[in-house]
Amino acid sequence: MSIETLKARIPDYAKDLKLNLGSLAGETLLTTQQLAGTFLVSALASRNPLVIEAIAAEFGPTLSPEALAAAKAAAAIMGMNNVYYRFTHEVGGDYASLPARLRMNVIGKPGVDKVDFELWSLAVSAINGCGMCMAAHEKTVRGHGLSTEQVQAAVRIAAVVHAVAVTIEGDEALQVEAAAQAA
Repeated sequence: MSIETLKARIPDYAKDLKLNLGSLAGETLLTTQQLAGTFLVSALASRNPLVIEAIAAEFGPTLSPEALAAAKAAAAIMGMNNVYYRFTHEVGGDYASLPARLRMNVIGKPGVDKVDFELWSLAVSAINGCGMCMAAHEKTVRGHGLSTEQVQAAVRIAAVVHAVAVTIEGDEALQVEAAAQAA
């Protein structure tokens, strides 16, 4: 499985996604590790097995074992943090002043450059829609020297990978429904 295989699964009505996926795979604003990790965390956050398989096959081999582990850790920890911090931010009240009491050790020692881990955390946070986490991670990566364009590139990757996952899943569901109605 590869990006090309994944692109072939995208229905014609979503041709823009196919084109965006292809162009973003060659994005030059990010380092190879940042690019590969952003694609991988975005696929993991999308939760679509086909997308995860294709992205992992395409970009996994370009990551060191440490970077691969860190990317998976970013997707995992942000899956938890995005829910928790979105709640505290949206509900307000006393919740924001309470200690989270959730283990987040990997954020302090991710096994890769802090800026890469934070960029991957930002991509997952964008997919999961946690404004508080997006703002915090964007501030951190900008403080580590990433440009607005580099941040935008990572979020564009997250947006497209997520849209591809949603489109493929939706299209498959429609095909199942059509087959059931035809039977």
